[in-house]
Amino acid sequence: MKVELLAPAGNRAKLNTALYFGADAAYVGGKAFSLRSFADNFDGEQLKSAISYAHSLGKKIYVTVNIFAKNADLSALEDYFAFLYGAGADAAIISDPGVVYACKKAAPNLTVHISTQANVTNKYAVKFWQEQGAGRVILARELSLEEIAQIHAFVPQIELEAFVHGAMCISYSGRCLLSNYLAGRESNRGECVQACRWNWQVRKNEAGAESGWMNVEEDERGTYIFNSKDLNMSAHLKELAQAGVCSFKIEGRMKSEYYLATVINAYRRCIDGGFNNVVERELLTAAHRDYTTAYMLGSNDKTVNYTDSQTKGDCDYIANVLSGGEGTAVVEMRGRFKVGDTLEVLSPSGNFGKSFKVESALLPDGTPVDDCKRVQEHYAINCPYVLHEGDILRRRK
Repeated sequence: MKVELLAPAGNRAKLNTALYFGADAAYVGGKAFSLRSFADNFDGEQLKSAISYAHSLGKKIYVTVNIFAKNADLSALEDYFAFLYGAGADAAIISDPGVVYACKKAAPNLTVHISTQANVTNKYAVKFWQEQGAGRVILARELSLEEIAQIHAFVPQIELEAFVHGAMCISYSGRCLLSNYLAGRESNRGECVQACRWNWQVRKNEAGAESGWMNVEEDERGTYIFNSKDLNMSAHLKELAQAGVCSFKIEGRMKSEYYLATVINAYRRCIDGGFNNVVERELLTAAHRDYTTAYMLGSNDKTVNYTDSQTKGDCDYIANVLSGGEGTAVVEMRGRFKVGDTLEVLSPSGNFGKSFKVESALLPDGTPVDDCKRVQEHYAINCPYVLHEGDILRRRK
């Protein structure tokens, strides 16, 4: 079975990166009705352009419309679904039954994917959504491979999508009110502040005893009692496909272009290698929390990341390649580097993983420099490989 690699895209630059590095489809959000309000997201014209661009490459765009709606949202939602259908969106990702109803009313031929936010955890729920006209269900992260296989056997006609990589939520598939309570931002309407990632304290308040705040300390750095590890299913993609999953989803509309390039490139190579490629080392090069398979392999009580919020990864993000040629490349600086540094190529091409030493660097006016420290400045540097626009340069730590 051919599987789809589905990537996040918080803006057009990230979309371009995702598709360049091998995603078959991308999920994006509009300026409203999406659960990532703090991503750049896409306005109407940007959505049209993104959909047209993806289709020109033979790839797909799914649009997140996954808030839990209130009555005041419904009229505008109907207009939005009509727009999405007219723009050629390949599907709308929806979590709320009322929003599904609004979609079917306004754009009955627009494909509906049921969001993981809908907490679909059993075969009857999948059957229900199929009967409501959904073309795909994005399964809750709490399911095991065995449970997924049972669902597929019971409802083989519907597509199943599952997350394979990225941040996990401490609450049941994202149903959390910590953000609402602590910061006044509605997590189920796209404004989550990720309070579960904070370093927590407890209050001593015993009768007759001194009251006050106390650090909850696992060690000298504190502890992060609600902070989940990151999902990493790269070693189990074959089992997921055999269980009936047709779309492997990567989390991260708020993540950087470098993060997306690294993770998408790794999973693309793993899939194309027949699920046999060892990509674990590659997935350590970008920022991440400790990894977990969560509940895919069964019960797991080791999903909490106690050490810190996030590690920075084994590589520094140095530059985006703007153009390449024989012996040279023009790059946009994203991290300071100097003549004499050894850089590594991140690319979907055969140049992936190759290294070279920077022996010269020129400003756009031809002035030679030894220290490339101007953020987003363009530099012409030597490179023994023919690089292409979209490639990335990084430096191992």
